[in-house]
Formats: sequence, C-alpha cells, structure tokens
Amino acid sequence: MLNKIPILPKVRGAQKAKKVLDTLVYGLIEERREKENDVPHEDKKYDDLLTKLLHAQDTTESETDIKMSDSQIRDEVMTIFIAGHETTANALTWTFYLLSQNPNIEKQLHAELDCILRDKDDNNRIPTVEDIPKLPYIEKVFRESMRLYPPIWSIGRYVDYNYTVGNYTIPIGSTLLMSQYVMHHDPRYFSEPEQFNPSRWTEEFRAHLPRFSYFPFGGGIRGCIGESFAWMEGILVIATIAQNWVFRLAPNHHVELDPMITLRPKYGMKMALSSRK
Repeated sequence: MLNKIPILPKVRGAQKAKKVLDTLVYGLIEERREKENDVPHEDKKYDDLLTKLLHAQDTTESETDIKMSDSQIRDEVMTIFIAGHETTANALTWTFYLLSQNPNIEKQLHAELDCILRDKDDNNRIPTVEDIPKLPYIEKVFRESMRLYPPIWSIGRYVDYNYTVGNYTIPIGSTLLMSQYVMHHDPRYFSEPEQFNPSRWTEEFRAHLPRFSYFPFGGGIRGCIGESFAWMEGILVIATIAQNWVFRLAPNHHVELDPMITLRPKYGMKMALSSRK
C-alpha cells in the first residue's frame, strides 16, 4: 500500500522557489516593520507600497480590531512581485522595440519629453506622477504597444452555469478562452491593425471603440487589480529611459513571438543603446 505520494522534481523545485520568495518577502516585511517603529508615520520617511500596506494594517486594526496578518501582506506583495513584473517588463520590451523600428514616432515621443521634462535651468529632470497627464503621447505609445503585443495575450473563464451565445449553448464546467491578441488585431475595430500607430488613440476613437475590443488587462470583476499601477509605472519608466537613451535592434537579431503565459520575444530582445546626449 502506498503511504506517501512521491514529490516530482518539478514540484520540489516549485516548493523550493516558494520558500525562497517567502523568505525574501517576509524579511522585507519584518525589516520595514522594525524601521517603521523607529520613525513616526507623520515623518513619511518611507513612502512606498509596502509602507502603505503596513499603514492600512494599522488603520484596520484601530477601527475594527481586525488585523491584517503578515501572510495577507505577503500575498499582496507577492501579487505585485510576481504578476506585476514580467507583464510590465514584456510590455516595455515590445514598446522600445516598436520605437526602434519607427523613428518618426520615436522623434515625436522625444519632442514631448524635451518639452515637459525640463527644469528651470533647462536641464532634464526625472518624471513624476504629476507629469503623467502632461505626457499624452507617451500614453498613446504605451497603449498602442499593448494593442500589438498584449503582455497577457489570452485568458480563460470558467462557466458556472449553462450560457447561451447566439445559437450556441456553452455547458457548465466549460472554459471559455478569449484572446486579446486576436481582438487587438481585428480590422473591424482597428484600421491597418498591423501598423504601429499611436495617433489612432484619440478621445473620439476611444469613445466609439466597443467594449472588450481592447482589453490588455482583462475586464469585469476579474480584471487586473494592478491596471492603474501598471499604466503609471509604464508611462514613467518609458519617460525616464527614453529621455536619455535610444534603443536600436541588434543587427541580424531575429524577433519572434513566444506565446507562453505572457507574450515574450522568443529569442529575447538584443538592443544596442546610445545616449541621446
């Protein structure tokens, strides 16, 4: 009689990786908690996501006596750490690839940066959250990049009950697959869908675009919880890098899609960097 199910190598590797991540994240929580105890909250020495989670824990505790545990904070941090890093990295990779292949668009992006991100002495300055509304073209570039190469290119939804779509009934227990990549390249909604054209994203165009014809972050109650953060992060990173650096695809480097869980470049993205200065 089998008393113990053997642990497969892949499962053992996953368990080891989980232990490493847990040690890292719990260590960050413990370290920040110790530092928070030494610094009054009103001093705002630390102003990042982890600190805000710890402050939210304190607020919850004082109002309802229900305390957010370290494991709950760990889950929130892990969501950003795991789900939020590769998707954004892929989105930025494809964005700079597209800019490298479209110098006229890159020139417009640089013009916006040079106009907005200047201090009183006419020197470059680091972009801030307050600059995001002033960088509409960068937002369009990022939006168009995620249309062509959505980091999450396909999602599935479990069917809780028999569901009718047109003349078809989808039985309970089925899984529906929806592809952002397919929808984002549909000529019914996007003229010349293979073209990288950030200027298509006018207010009028967005107002008339059918719901879920563009959904890089999913939608509905299961939409990505980090969407607002991702937009802010993406725009600021593009602005910070592009104001100082220009990317060019390495000669003879082959670019091919690798549609795994995220949409990656199969052979990486080898780029040569040069300073704009």
